[in-house]
Amino acid sequence: MAPASDLAANYAGAFDGHLAFGQRPALIVVDMVDAYLVPQSPLYAGIESALESAIRVTQAVRACGHPVIFTNVEYAPGGADGGVFFRKVPALRCFERGNPLGAFPARLAPRDGELVITKRYASAFFATHLAATLTALRIDTLIICGTSTSGCIRATALDACQHGFIPFVVREACGDRHAAPHEANLFDLQAKYAEVVGEPDILTLLAQAGH
Repeated sequence: MAPASDLAANYAGAFDGHLAFGQRPALIVVDMVDAYLVPQSPLYAGIESALESAIRVTQAVRACGHPVIFTNVEYAPGGADGGVFFRKVPALRCFERGNPLGAFPARLAPRDGELVITKRYASAFFATHLAATLTALRIDTLIICGTSTSGCIRATALDACQHGFIPFVVREACGDRHAAPHEANLFDLQAKYAEVVGEPDILTLLAQAGH
């Protein structure tokens, strides 16, 4: 991989635009479930620091009164509703209905009234009602955190952009099982599809957006 300075120079002038934070944000917490947090899980990713950041961001969004949406993954026993994705990634068996690894951690779980989107593929938009719900709520900006950066975060941010919602991905509040795909995908998202911001930046933007 080329040095970061070379990458930045290569992309300059072509992929260095920026998107403004909107007036009606919502937060989506993507797949921050025990499958990625329990060391005995085949999907364990060692993303405890991302969990802590996601908790702080979620608390801030709730305090501002903006919508908070969670996603999880669930398949029928045997994965017949998981299609090619389920066949490609055998570890997805831990999301078969009834497996405790699909549960939300107690410290970052939906509250009463908060929407949970159950999905079967990477993007929170694919084959779900997320886009229609955000449109009905007149949301213009989607703050994104969760796991994994190279999979469901990337897919959700890309689809947010393609559905007309401004994606703001919170760097510290996203996790992956290795730093290389994490950083590579954050770089590409910032270049082409989203704004990748630090936790302090998103907290400032939330405060500026108000209630």
